[in-house]
Amino acid sequence: MPRIRFLFTLVLALVGGLVGVNAKSPNVILIMADDLGYGDLSSYGQTKLSTPHIDRLASEGLKFTDHYSGNTVCSPSRAVLMTGISSGRSYIRGNLSGEVGASLDPEKIVLPELFKAAGYATGAFGKWGLGHTHVPGDNNPLAHGFDEFVGWKSQTIAHTYYPTTYVENGQELPNPAGGYLHDLIMDRATDFMRKNAESDTPFFCYIPTAVPHAAMHAPTELHEKWRKILPQFDDVVGTYRAGDEDCPDVQNPIAGFAAMMENLDNQVGAILQLLTDLGIDEDTVILFTSDNGPHLEGGHDPSFWNSSGGLRGHKRDMHEGGIRAPLLARWPGTIEAGASSDHISSFQDIVPTVAELLSQPVPAAVDGISMMPTLLGRPLAQTEHPFLYWEFCKGSEQKLFSQAVRAGEWKAYVEAGKSMELFNLYEDPYEQQDLAAERPELVRLMKMRIEVGRVARPSEL
Repeated sequence: MPRIRFLFTLVLALVGGLVGVNAKSPNVILIMADDLGYGDLSSYGQTKLSTPHIDRLASEGLKFTDHYSGNTVCSPSRAVLMTGISSGRSYIRGNLSGEVGASLDPEKIVLPELFKAAGYATGAFGKWGLGHTHVPGDNNPLAHGFDEFVGWKSQTIAHTYYPTTYVENGQELPNPAGGYLHDLIMDRATDFMRKNAESDTPFFCYIPTAVPHAAMHAPTELHEKWRKILPQFDDVVGTYRAGDEDCPDVQNPIAGFAAMMENLDNQVGAILQLLTDLGIDEDTVILFTSDNGPHLEGGHDPSFWNSSGGLRGHKRDMHEGGIRAPLLARWPGTIEAGASSDHISSFQDIVPTVAELLSQPVPAAVDGISMMPTLLGRPLAQTEHPFLYWEFCKGSEQKLFSQAVRAGEWKAYVEAGKSMELFNLYEDPYEQQDLAAERPELVRLMKMRIEVGRVARPSEL
C-alpha cells in the first residue's frame, strides 16, 4: 500500500477505534441505475410506466430536482462518485477502450474506505465500471474497501444480462443455467443486508445495477406482459454487441425497457420490506440515483418514454439530459417525508456527505460539499457550490469532446471546436435559447470558471 494512503487509512482506523461506531450511525444502501434518465421515474414525471416502490423513496423521503451525475458516461461518472473529485480534475474523463486505465488510483481514499474506517461491512453488487473485476489489482473493487463484490466481469460484458460467467469476490464463475444475471446479483445484495443486520453489523450496500442499460433484456414473464401492452412495437428488434459474449436480440425492446424497470422497481419494494422485517428501517438510509442520462442503444426509445423528462440531450453530451440525474434519499424519522430540494449538487458531494454522516475526515483534494444540512432539513446551513464543472473526453486518445458549467441559474455548454452556448436554466430549463451573444460578460466568466475547474490531463502535458 502506498505510504500516503497507508498513513491516512491508519489515522481513520485510529479515529474509528477511539470513537467507535456511533449507535445512531445508519446502514447505507446506494442504488445507482445505469443510463436511467431524469424522466424515467414516475416521481419525476414518467407517465407511461409506474415505479411505485422507487417513488416511495420520494414520498417517504427527499427528492432532489437539481442533482447531477459525475459525467455523461459510465466510468468517469463512477470515478467521481468513488473519489469525490470532479471530472475536471479526475484522471478518468471518458470510457477508455478495453477499460485499460479506467481503474481507481490506489493513492486515493475512496467511498467504501470511509465506511470501513467506521467499522462497517461493505459490499458492491452489479456493474463496477472501473476495470475488470476478475483480476487482482487496482481494477478490482476488493482493492478499494469492499469486503464483497458480486457482478459483471467488465462493463463491456454488462451490456448483456445473460453472460456466460459472473464474478464473485474476484473469482470468475459460470452463470447458473445461463440465467438473468441481474436477479442473481440482487439476491446476493439482499443476502448481504440480511446477514449483517442479523449480526448487528452496520453495512454499506452499493448496488450499481446495470438496469436499464444497453440490451433491453428483461425477465420473460414481465417482457411478455409489456409486449401485450405495447403491441405497436412488436416488429422492432433490438440488437447489441457485448464484447465476445453472446447478446440475444430483443423482440420489442420498447416493451423490454418497461419490463426491466418494473422488475427493478419490484426489487426496491422487496428491499423496503426486508428492512421492515429486519427491524432496521429507521436505521437505514437509502439513496437512489443514475450514472448519466438515457442511452440510445439496443433499441431503446428514450423519445417514446420521454426519458430525459423534456431536458435537452442524452447520454454522451453535456446538455441537461445527459448529466442531470434523479436523486432520492430516504431515512425514516430523520429525513422529512415528501420533501423536495432544488439544492444544486453532484456525485462529488457523496463522499463528503458520507464523511460527515460517519464523523470521518474528508479525504484530501475532494471537490464535493456535504449535503447533510439539506438531508436534515436545514437548507439555510447548506453550503452552495460557486459552480460545478464537467468534462467528457471521447475515444481511445481521450480527445476533449464536451464541457459544461452550472453556476446558479446559468449553464454553459461547449462542444469541442465550437463556440460556447449559454442558457438561463431558471427561465429556459430545456436549453432552447442560447444567450451567449447577448451576455458576453457571462461567457467570459464561464470560460474563467472552466480554467479554474479543470487541470490538464497527462496527455496534454
